Amino acid sequence: MTVNRNLTSIPIPLKKIEKKSEFSKFKMRNINPNLKIFGFQSLSPLLSLSLSQISGNWKMEGLEKLGQVQSTMNLLHSVGVSDANPIAERFLADFTFLLMQKCGELEVTSKCELISKHISKILDLFTGGALQCGRKGCSSIGNDLQLYCDDKTNLDHVQKLHDNAAMVGMDAMIRSNSTLEDFCRSYFMFHKMEANQPNSIFRYLPMLSFTESYIYQLDDLNEKLLQQLPSDGVSIFHTDFKDPFRPLVSVLEHHGILTERIIEELRCGEEYWALERKLCCALVGNDEISIEDVIRAIHLKSFDYRMLNLLLYQLRGEKVNELHMEFLSISELLVEISDDLFDYEDDVLENNFNVLRMFVKYYGASSAPVMMANFITEAEEKYDQLLKSLDDELSVMYKKRCEEATKEGGKIYGPPLGTWHMPTVIADEIGYRTKFSSKTP
Repeated sequence: MTVNRNLTSIPIPLKKIEKKSEFSKFKMRNINPNLKIFGFQSLSPLLSLSLSQISGNWKMEGLEKLGQVQSTMNLLHSVGVSDANPIAERFLADFTFLLMQKCGELEVTSKCELISKHISKILDLFTGGALQCGRKGCSSIGNDLQLYCDDKTNLDHVQKLHDNAAMVGMDAMIRSNSTLEDFCRSYFMFHKMEANQPNSIFRYLPMLSFTESYIYQLDDLNEKLLQQLPSDGVSIFHTDFKDPFRPLVSVLEHHGILTERIIEELRCGEEYWALERKLCCALVGNDEISIEDVIRAIHLKSFDYRMLNLLLYQLRGEKVNELHMEFLSISELLVEISDDLFDYEDDVLENNFNVLRMFVKYYGASSAPVMMANFITEAEEKYDQLLKSLDDELSVMYKKRCEEATKEGGKIYGPPLGTWHMPTVIADEIGYRTKFSSKTP
């Protein structure tokens, strides 16, 4: 189904995203539930560390070791190696360090084979009393590597570092680049800034990049939790992921740029993730959903863009322009809808939040496309109304940015800003997933 209207409301994509689908579309940005975000469980080593406070006068060597421990724990978590006991977690990290120590020509694989071959006999030495672990910590091993078996003070320091540190990984920073590029090119003009001037970008880039990367990591973790949802769709997240933005809030407060408006936007992010889990859990369980929850979720989905915009106002010492925020909010909504239409089949397969999925569930397969088109029309009308309220120069610049993004996405014919395309709806999601899973080798 094609909605035959000019796509006058969407700042279209930075790059072409290929996908097996009945239609082809170009996405403007790379922030979607399939990729995302966030994870203290990032697969890559931690790139940077920001602390609001560090209690005590730790030596630099101690900080470096703690950073290595935290990085190793994150890597272990990313492949499912974890334990509820923090002491056991520290032991796993220290044991991994031990395997990394150079020992002649032995490779890590050979070390693991040796351990597997002889571990039962070594264990007998402990159970028989021939070997004992000292009450105040074991002896040094290798390059002064300490296995703090029961050094509670050290473990407390590690846990405190984990709880209070806002950290981002290289993987998240790389994946957040497309969002940051789009933000600079589409939003800087609302601050009378030039996106092609390095001094405009690099002056504010550290804070913007750190914040967006942090959000990406958290979103990634939310996606992982989404695949392990219990029946209520809530408890696992509340147990394992309390107050996820607290470390980031501490960083923003330390730099004097935290406001109530920013805190509220972060709450919107938490609310979106909660709604995403709730709605996706309902679809898998074939339970009823609320259309109010669906509409609320799609409006909240671009909270990271609003967060970046609010940060830029603070960094520049400017008052928030409410008209610009309202206009960009409706533009963000239309982009999110466009993204969801493009990602529809993938989101069904992966059980991600998708507004069309939710419309199909609530309105039924036959009515959902019509209701979706009506929803888009209402949003476009509001967009057009707010666009006319902008300064003429700003309005022209924004339209030009949309056209540039469309061309960069690969569109070379038809209306300058493209058209809406509606994918064929999937009435039987379980059957659709089964069909694709059976094709997977």
